[in-house]
Amino acid sequence: MWSEDELARLPAWTLVQAYHAVAQGFHALFSEHRLTPVQFGVLAQLAVSPGLTQAELARRVLIRPQSMGELIGSLVDRGLLVRGGPGGKGRPVPVSLTEQGRSALEQAGTAVRAFNDSAALGLTAKEGSQLNELLHKVIRSRSRPAGG
Repeated sequence: MWSEDELARLPAWTLVQAYHAVAQGFHALFSEHRLTPVQFGVLAQLAVSPGLTQAELARRVLIRPQSMGELIGSLVDRGLLVRGGPGGKGRPVPVSLTEQGRSALEQAGTAVRAFNDSAALGLTAKEGSQLNELLHKVIRSRSRPAGG
């Protein structure tokens, strides 16, 4: 039999619960900016590393490469991104932010920074920093190849 205390001692389960609690607010925040969290991730990654390919972006925002083509296409149609060449079967095409994309990222970024403020998450600054470090440690651990 499971108990509430036993469930509360499972870090991965607690992480899933925290994700859902935070995700609701995050989705609402992004909808006000006509973005999804993944679209924001794409814009932010391109601000950090201009000229990434669709495959590189997919890895960085944790979606399947097959899904990235449609996502990029919708952002290109909105004028937020531009493709850097003709591409073609097997040819990587760099993607870049437009001025409109930079503006959308900056507007959403202000809200994202406020949402991520430790106090907004119910944490002290030190706790927020510790949580972030621990979450990055979990990501690194789960990203290693099996046996690595």
